[in-house]
Amino acid sequence: MIKRIGLIVFDGFQILDLAALTVFEFANTLQTTTNYQFTAVSVAGGPVRSSTGILIETQPIGFGAYDTLLVAGALDIPPALPELENILLEASKVTRRIGSICSGAFILANAGLLQGKKATTHWAWGRQLQQLYPDVKVDEDKIFVKDGAIWSSAGVTACIDLSLALVEADLGTEISKKIARLMVVYHRRSGGQSQFSAMTELEPGSDRIRQALQFAKANLHTDLSVETLAEHVHWSPRHFSRVFQNQTGMAPAKAIEKLRIEEARELIEQGHTSVSHIANLTGFGDEERMRRAFIRVYGQSPKVFVQQVKAQYDTVYIN
Repeated sequence: MIKRIGLIVFDGFQILDLAALTVFEFANTLQTTTNYQFTAVSVAGGPVRSSTGILIETQPIGFGAYDTLLVAGALDIPPALPELENILLEASKVTRRIGSICSGAFILANAGLLQGKKATTHWAWGRQLQQLYPDVKVDEDKIFVKDGAIWSSAGVTACIDLSLALVEADLGTEISKKIARLMVVYHRRSGGQSQFSAMTELEPGSDRIRQALQFAKANLHTDLSVETLAEHVHWSPRHFSRVFQNQTGMAPAKAIEKLRIEEARELIEQGHTSVSHIANLTGFGDEERMRRAFIRVYGQSPKVFVQQVKAQYDTVYIN
C-alpha cells in the first residue's frame, strides 16, 4: 500500500527541508514497487515563498489523508499559525505519524501535539522550547527523537536523518543504508547536535598536520605517539608538537583522544555492544581507559551509550 507523505511548508520555511522528501524518492527507486507518494503541502495550496525567496508550488493540506505529515522549520522560530495548528491537531487523529523539522517543533507544540512528549529542535532553540512549553521533554542534543507517533528532528540537514529513520522503520535497515550511501550522507550520525567532527574542529592550516591527523584517523588501533606522528610527516617530534599545538590549539595526545572517542561512539551507534572490543579497535587499549575518557567528554560511560542505542533500536523495530 502506497504511503502518502506530506511536507508542510509556510511562508519563510527553510528550503533545505525539502531534502526530507528526497529520502522517500530514493526509497522508491530501490524497490520493485512504489512505497511512497510525496508532495509539499500548505494550508491553502499554491505557491509558498521559502526563506531564500524561491517559490515552491504546493497542494492544499486538506486534499486527502496522509500516512506521514512533516512540518518544515524556518530560519527562526515560526510565528503562531492557528489555522495550520488546528489542521495538525485534527490530522493527528487519523495520521499514522507526524513529525517536525528544526523549529517546526514550535508549531507542533502550539498545536498541543508535544504535550508530555519527548522532542528535539535546533540546538539554538532547545532551551526556549523548554521554557515556553515546560510539559515537553526537550532533548537539546538529539539529532531526532521518536515518542509514539510523534517524531522531531534537529535543525537543517537533520531532516535527512529523520526521513532515513522513518524509512528504516517502514522498510528496514538495509534500504536506509543504501539510501544514505546514494545521498552521500551518514546512515546514523555519531553523537548529537553538540558533537562536531573532531577532524573538522581541529582544522589545521598545515598540510603536514592534516596528513598526520588523517594517518591517525586511519590507524587509531595502533601506537600514535608524537614520535610516530612526527616520523610520518618527516618532522622532528619537538617541531611537530610545537606546530600541532599552534595550529589546533591542543596537544597531539589530546587530539588523538578526541579522534578515538569519536570513533568509539560511532561504533556504538552502529550497533557494536562489546565495550572492551571497541576499546581495542579504537586504540584505548583497555575498557577503563576508554570509560574515563568518555566520562571526561560526555559525562557518561560507554556502557550508558550502548544501552541508549539498544533502546533506540528496540523503539524502531517494536513500535
